[in-house]
Amino acid sequence: MPTLGRVAVLYDAANPGNVLHAHAVPSAGQALGLAVQAWEVRGTDDFERVFAALSAERPDGLYVPGGPLTGTNETRIVDFALKSGFPLVRDGREAVEAGALMSYAYDTVDQYRRRASYIDRILKGAKPADLPVQQPMKFELVINLKTAKALGLTIPPPLLFQADEVLQ
Repeated sequence: MPTLGRVAVLYDAANPGNVLHAHAVPSAGQALGLAVQAWEVRGTDDFERVFAALSAERPDGLYVPGGPLTGTNETRIVDFALKSGFPLVRDGREAVEAGALMSYAYDTVDQYRRRASYIDRILKGAKPADLPVQQPMKFELVINLKTAKALGLTIPPPLLFQADEVLQ
């Protein structure tokens, strides 16, 4: 999106991981020349208020980190973004399957496999405190071409080539 300048971050203020995203994204955006505004929700009732404000503000894009509140309201968020013409980026493939433009996130299946190996080691006598902390090693980029077309966006071929999955 060559005209991307302003990005809204809709986050669950009660979710510590979302709060970290809300604080990290503005500085990352600034390094890319983007203005980022965070919008917090604390419950299901807050979405309509934030959607109305976003409709008035008209950012160029919308990022919503995952979590229980945003995941439970996935369809609602995706429908709002599509109706409003906002490119929506999430951190999970389920959102892209529901109609978000794209996601780039750690591969949850790979994470579950790695967790299972930890459980196996603990059950065999390893002390949890002795096991190293692991970070995600495998990430996946998923792009929804149907959504891109509906938004009038052309995804560059090199990005499509790098995607782990492209939904038609």
